[in-house]
Amino acid sequence: MSTGHAFLLNRNLINNYFIRRRIIVEKINIKAIQEKTETHPCFSCSSAHKYARMHLPIAPKCNISCNYCLRKFDCVNESRPGVTTEVLSPKEAFAKYKLVKSKMDNLKVVGIAGPGDALANFDAVRETLKLIKEDDNDITFCLSTNGLMLPFYAQELINLGVSHVTITMNSIDPKITANVYKYVDYLGVTYTGEEAAQILLINQLSGLKYLTDRGIVCKINIVMLKGINDHHIEDITKKVKELGATITNIMQMIPVKGSVFENMPLTSNKEIMDLRKKYEGNIKQMYHCKQCRADAVGLLGDDQSQKFNNHINTEKTLRFAVASKTGNIVDLHFGHATEFYIYDYKKGSVTFIEKRNVEQYCNGKDVCDDEIDKFEKLINVVEDCNGVIALRIGSSPTNKLKGRDIDVFMSCDEVKSAVEKAAESILKDEDIKDILRV
Repeated sequence: MSTGHAFLLNRNLINNYFIRRRIIVEKINIKAIQEKTETHPCFSCSSAHKYARMHLPIAPKCNISCNYCLRKFDCVNESRPGVTTEVLSPKEAFAKYKLVKSKMDNLKVVGIAGPGDALANFDAVRETLKLIKEDDNDITFCLSTNGLMLPFYAQELINLGVSHVTITMNSIDPKITANVYKYVDYLGVTYTGEEAAQILLINQLSGLKYLTDRGIVCKINIVMLKGINDHHIEDITKKVKELGATITNIMQMIPVKGSVFENMPLTSNKEIMDLRKKYEGNIKQMYHCKQCRADAVGLLGDDQSQKFNNHINTEKTLRFAVASKTGNIVDLHFGHATEFYIYDYKKGSVTFIEKRNVEQYCNGKDVCDDEIDKFEKLINVVEDCNGVIALRIGSSPTNKLKGRDIDVFMSCDEVKSAVEKAAESILKDEDIKDILRV
């Protein structure tokens, strides 16, 4: 795909997207954004030791594979992008925000910085920011992204109140970019090499221009990779300044065991500082970056994240509706159940609550298509549940339940054991042996 063809394809897709979503363009209050910048610890060095920020780890999925990244490890003493102790749902993130806000009077910024890419998890981002905005319209919203989906979501970010965006851009040359990323997943297709690089670069640059033209403050993160982009950083700083970026952050690559670049030589602090000084004539440089975790809380350089992690999960009560003939074994297809056994899970304990009657969802192939009315009746029975557990369940009810934020599990285990495993899967946000999270 040529750069020109990719640009035309993206422009048509983006135009259609905005028409389809009927997105309302809101005016930007430039003065308000300038005031927010003054209290943003990442965009204002003088604010770094005065004002706190928190990152909400609600974005586990990523749509590109960086050769320097591996996100599966977590250690309480490890501070780097992509690391988090927990992944939160929007409601959990809002609850955590409320807790941190009650403990930190100087909290000024809420950021979404992973552990994957924010725009690859945009439904969760949208819901989280809406919940917080309803509670506090003065909080500063900040978001970090690789920029791949920026052209599709830039205006929605503005409408949600995001005033500061960080884009990681390690090159503006497709040949160099192709050496930094293993692949790019874009609109359901996986691209590699220079073709992937062209798509990524076009979207990064056009997304940056769209945001800055509308008053959004943009920072560009550049990971310095010896022998790959170290000679090219000057070109990046000049280009992003031309497109309206406010500041660049030239960063060390942190070698991660298991990543493609795990054996690449480490860049020293002096080398990074020399580069920043060398190019500060092109664009303002960030000198105080701490390369924070995806769940960072507090002042830069004084991370308090471990004080607030798992605060929800340890106390949280989860409720499950189980399709079972007797309440002993998960032995009923979801569509054949005429009653659900309701169980609560809290702190490792499973408690039977009650049985609830329900109209059988499926009475045979000829009438299974008549689902809408039945589903609305069924949802009234299980709407207070976090999950449904059945022997089997079809794709249609699965999608409808998940659309109501109810997790779906398949199991043939004893009921209490199945509830324990389903709860563990939700709390840890991972697959658990002997139960299938659909």
